[in-house]
Amino acid sequence: MTTSQPVSQLGSHEVFNQPEPQRAVDLWGQDLVLREHAAAAGARADHLAQVGAHWGGETLRQAAEDARRDLPRLKTFARSGRRVDEVEFHPGYHAVMQAGLEAGYASAAWDGQPGGHATHAVLTYYMAQLEPGVACPLTMTYAAVPALRHQPDMAEVWTPRLTSGIYEPSLTPIGGKKGATLGMAMTEKQGGSDVRANTTKAIRDGDAYRLNGHKWFCSAPMCDGFLTLAQAEGGLTCFLVPRWLEGERNGVRIQRLKDKLGNKANASSEIEYHNALAYRVGEEGAGVRTIIEMVHHTRLDTVLAPAGLMRAALQEAHWWVSSRSAFQKRLIDQPLMRSVLADLAVDTEAALSVGMFLASAFDRDDAESRALARIGVALAKYLNNKRCIGVIAEAMEMLGGMGYVEETPMPMLYREAPLNGIWEGSGNVICLDVLRALVKEPEAGEALRTVLTSVTGIDARYDAALKAHFERWPGLPHEAEARWFVESLAALLTAASLMKTAPSVVAEGYVSSRVAGDRGAFPGAVRHMDVDAIIARLG
Repeated sequence: MTTSQPVSQLGSHEVFNQPEPQRAVDLWGQDLVLREHAAAAGARADHLAQVGAHWGGETLRQAAEDARRDLPRLKTFARSGRRVDEVEFHPGYHAVMQAGLEAGYASAAWDGQPGGHATHAVLTYYMAQLEPGVACPLTMTYAAVPALRHQPDMAEVWTPRLTSGIYEPSLTPIGGKKGATLGMAMTEKQGGSDVRANTTKAIRDGDAYRLNGHKWFCSAPMCDGFLTLAQAEGGLTCFLVPRWLEGERNGVRIQRLKDKLGNKANASSEIEYHNALAYRVGEEGAGVRTIIEMVHHTRLDTVLAPAGLMRAALQEAHWWVSSRSAFQKRLIDQPLMRSVLADLAVDTEAALSVGMFLASAFDRDDAESRALARIGVALAKYLNNKRCIGVIAEAMEMLGGMGYVEETPMPMLYREAPLNGIWEGSGNVICLDVLRALVKEPEAGEALRTVLTSVTGIDARYDAALKAHFERWPGLPHEAEARWFVESLAALLTAASLMKTAPSVVAEGYVSSRVAGDRGAFPGAVRHMDVDAIIARLG
């Protein structure tokens, strides 16, 4: 049975040259670039093919749109006047959360099968295209697993539930659940990224602690628990705060929901701890060292998420220019449009390539791979998120005025574009972290240099840029040059990943324009790029 089509004859005019919106997109089947890089990283193709078709389908896309339209609502008090501190979500939010957990977003990396982190990385890339807000609690749940290993008794209780693939949003203590989610609450008003300035206090209460203080950003307040930092007698310490207790509510009070630029479906909040029951994770005074395991894994997702956002914007722009005409030609047949489209495609594939390359390093257990993952995610997080904003803005412009209309996904994608560059360390913090890692973990620098030199001899322009980098900075740069230094290293790492896993036309296009700098300042101002071959990879 066919459905009735919208009316084109409107009396005053006929509607034509207006492409019908895409109701469904096969996130795997329609993405050749993803399939190639996922294969190179060892991701689980059969599973990802099924998930990609489902997540890109009309039903789940509509659920995601509903979750963004009907925003979370804070319910501080019950009718009786008693505090409840709950957030109510549209059913679409729960549908997307359930889909994410059931597909293995939080569990694939920990189930012992090959390619776990690479598979997780693709799911992150998918979710950025479907509903980026839901990715926050899902990513935290995934990333909490290695942090909990610092406290085996906590891991024994929580890890099986975090990795069960079951979504159970009921207000039930952890002991009564088969599935659970875990969030994070670290930053405070006075400190931000400087978590050592935190003032929340932790007082021992038998085998547990009681926390009192505030948190400026709680990632997802309806999770079953949070990893958080507080000042104990021995110094800044990591704690697990259960959201629900037996017979009572824990002292976690939601002050307000954040009125954010984007990421609207996710109920980020400010909270206060009022004698909240908490359990130590790791040793007293080792809070940063403990929770950094969680941060390290969330950074992998902040590398893949911008790649997914760019892909969604590029896919929408490609569909539009393929279906609309101007000046007696299809837009996609016009040379200048093709240059812009190909240039955006190179940035998008580069972001995915380096992300999947690093995900495969997470999947390996040797010391060199761990060191590469440590430094690599910081570099790629910096570059991918700086690129993301410009790519999405340019893709929006390709749709013209239509791209500025909320009925298209472009405004949502544009509002999301800066988020991952801020989350888990903004640009300056990441650059300083790279410098710190190169001093404190020299094996990270050695692993990075090994990758960068492993592709020499393929492209003379890359070789010259690599040589110039090490001549410019034989050691670490002055702090004021840290951004230039990190950008250079990140571009070289991305080029190396493309030279290892992408077709030569893509790698050569990236090296000529991003590494050798043979280009203008803005998208489409390029030469020496095989535009036709690159566009053909878009499907």
